Amino acid sequence: MSKAESSYPADWFRIADRDLRRCRLLLDGDDYPGAGFHLQQAVEKYIKGYLLTHGWKLRRIHDLETLLNEAVKLDASLEEFREPCRRVTQYYLEDRYPYIVASELTAEEIQESLRFAERIVAKLRPAT
Repeated sequence: MSKAESSYPADWFRIADRDLRRCRLLLDGDDYPGAGFHLQQAVEKYIKGYLLTHGWKLRRIHDLETLLNEAVKLDASLEEFREPCRRVTQYYLEDRYPYIVASELTAEEIQESLRFAERIVAKLRPAT
């Protein structure tokens, strides 16, 4: 049976919350590449959820900066997250694709990016 992806923002926020929890668990377990991957996944889904609340047509895309470009059109203050989005996008790539020279993520890098994620989530997610 073919499954269709949801266009409901609440579904994206719910799955993003789960990815953020996974990030924290993996960080506590010293699995920094895994934590980085789930952090990227969480931010991607939060941005998509935000965009969907504004009528955006769902697209399969993983680049946070490209998604941020769409979000900035709706709220210019999101521009402050450009550099962290670039950095966190690399976590997705480094965990998914083999590189001849891979960077070694550290707990400090993931913790810093997690603080960024918490700040962007506060701006993207509707108050509950």
